[in-house]
Amino acid sequence: MTSRIFAFGAATLAAGLLFLAPSGNAESGTADMAAKLAKAANIDGKDIIAEKPGDWLSYGRNYHEQRFSPLTAINTGNAAKLGAVWEFRTNTVRGLEATPLVSDGVMFVTGSWSKVWALDAKTGKELWAYDPQVPGQWARYACCDVVNRGVALWKGGVFVGTLDGRLVKLDAETGKPLWQVNTIDKSKPYTITGAPRVVKGLVLIGNGGAEYGVRGYLSAYDADTGKLAWRFYVVPGDPSKPQESKALEKALPTWKASEKFKWWELGGGGTPWDSIVYDPETDLIYLGTGNGSPWNRHMRSPGGGDNLYLSSIVALKPATGDLAWYYQETPGENWDYTATQSLVIADLKIDGKLRKVIMHAPKNGFFYVVDRTNGKLISAKPYTTVTWAKGIDPKTGRPIENPDARYGSSPTTLMPGPIGGHNWQPMAYNPETGLVYIPVIDGTFDFTGQKPLSYEKGAWNTGTDFAAMGRAILASIKAGNPPPPVKGYIRAWNPVTQTMAWQVPMTGAWNSGMLTTAGGLLFAGGSDGIFAAYDAKTGKKLWSEDLKTGIIAPAMTYTVDGQQYVAVAAGWGGSGGLGATGDMETALQKYRTNEGRIFAFKLGGTHQIAALPPVIPRGVPKPPDEKLDSAMVTKGFNLFHRNCAVCHGVLLLSSGEVPDLRAVPPEIWGQYDAIVLDGAMESNGMASFKDILNKNDVAAIRAYVLDEAHKLYKSEHPEAKKAENKK
Repeated sequence: MTSRIFAFGAATLAAGLLFLAPSGNAESGTADMAAKLAKAANIDGKDIIAEKPGDWLSYGRNYHEQRFSPLTAINTGNAAKLGAVWEFRTNTVRGLEATPLVSDGVMFVTGSWSKVWALDAKTGKELWAYDPQVPGQWARYACCDVVNRGVALWKGGVFVGTLDGRLVKLDAETGKPLWQVNTIDKSKPYTITGAPRVVKGLVLIGNGGAEYGVRGYLSAYDADTGKLAWRFYVVPGDPSKPQESKALEKALPTWKASEKFKWWELGGGGTPWDSIVYDPETDLIYLGTGNGSPWNRHMRSPGGGDNLYLSSIVALKPATGDLAWYYQETPGENWDYTATQSLVIADLKIDGKLRKVIMHAPKNGFFYVVDRTNGKLISAKPYTTVTWAKGIDPKTGRPIENPDARYGSSPTTLMPGPIGGHNWQPMAYNPETGLVYIPVIDGTFDFTGQKPLSYEKGAWNTGTDFAAMGRAILASIKAGNPPPPVKGYIRAWNPVTQTMAWQVPMTGAWNSGMLTTAGGLLFAGGSDGIFAAYDAKTGKKLWSEDLKTGIIAPAMTYTVDGQQYVAVAAGWGGSGGLGATGDMETALQKYRTNEGRIFAFKLGGTHQIAALPPVIPRGVPKPPDEKLDSAMVTKGFNLFHRNCAVCHGVLLLSSGEVPDLRAVPPEIWGQYDAIVLDGAMESNGMASFKDILNKNDVAAIRAYVLDEAHKLYKSEHPEAKKAENKK
């Protein structure tokens, strides 16, 4: 159950800030600005390779995606003088994950629901806006929020992937669509959240949706016409039919179906929803591939097998999309250990020899250094706590799995969990310090296989039992041994020695991506809304500002009129924002709002950052007094965790980005059928579930939520509990 708004009360909130209209197209302004807009996106691969110091022209700044800027005007000696100069309100209330691009003083940035803005990078003034009008019901298929990570620029075009699977080319001068293509089968629950990349006139875009049963692929479209040039499928299709490539023919023996479960009917997965990197030196595209669909290999591929090319780095030839080489980091993927985290290209001196490498810190907890010319492993060591494997065999490149890592129907506690040791938030590499900066997550997860294994089309299918996990957490709390809190760190990692140089503990576990500069700085933000500059050599905090909105997006830096700026998007969300953390120290919990904003900073900036008006009420309205059947509550518990927990939180512990269902206005209790079955709030992202739930199911879910609402209300109102005890 996903919503574009924080709380359900239509009457209460319809006139408030939660129903924020799209900003629409603005006038471009002067002729000079129109010319500037037209010039700004008129770039190609030569410009991206040339790396104009004051611009940020591609997702990771350049093709190598190091997120390192050569700018030095803001440095360790003066970072304390930073201040905000402008902020731009996106009129969205969901997660912001985009890296803004800046070219010739114009900023291009995306927000939730795949909206795009062109801004004056000096003042934050809106130049134009584009809203692709993504259907609200598509939010149901977005496992990890209705986010978007940014645009690509190429020869006067601004390219964006939309949540509902379109690739759109916008005119950089006006923001009007020049062409759009549908990249997916609309009958299947695909999504796009990643930023496109443009290589040699081809726009590259991947997709998500593995948890809902899809087959992943990378598509390349002609930047001028929108015509499909080639498509690389990550996993094989129906073995009774010809495979699309020789690579898939090679992969086919690594998948082993059963009579009951056939991976091609379950999706297979491998969705490459984020990391795409091009190397001009090797003329190869490097792609990080996704998890299995479902996660549990016992269901997806009952006969075992490595399941190529899940959780792999694959190298593709840009002209054809043919496979050049691959390295599979997690063979037989079983834990949602995607390899879609940021790939970083560099040349490192290892054992006295300069090596062309890819550096990678995927979800599985190991930091990999791989030869990017041939895919051979150079080294791999854990960058966070890892219990699913003892290490990586240096000869074979395969993990040495712990015997109990392949979980069954009883809970198996492992680290990392499915959120990873490192999620999508990009790491950064500073060639001057020689360090990689990783937003690390350190936490456990109770993996429990479904018993019996079952698949339901259109549902959240992982082959794991989230209800069992919830019961295990409740049991541990009752026994006085609650699960340890998930922790977050900024960890500086030496990729040559495979050791940690320093680390900074963060307030929460779900934090921003990284930016590092030749000024000796590292910029990062946190779930608590604190945006800070650190000494890149030591980790010492040199400056910070409370943005009063949680930060998960990575910062970037640029120049206008000779002055250096640092910009970052603030808007908490994503999988860690939706998921239950119980963290009361987030900016969302503190300030009770999550409207997205883009901020820019420079030396001597004097703009005052204020908290936006709170829109999430505190406290729990009195829920209706109803006698609840315990069997219905139990049934509702199981149904909720199968269908609703991914957005509304395990054990109903909502982060606040989407409604805490225990604290809804009183009128909502009578609207469950209308909302869940009839799609009454579909336009706000709360889609109908009538294809997988019936009225009795909804009644059961309501019974569970109501039972928990009573518990929460009594905890906040001791007098109510006393009155009930007297009855």
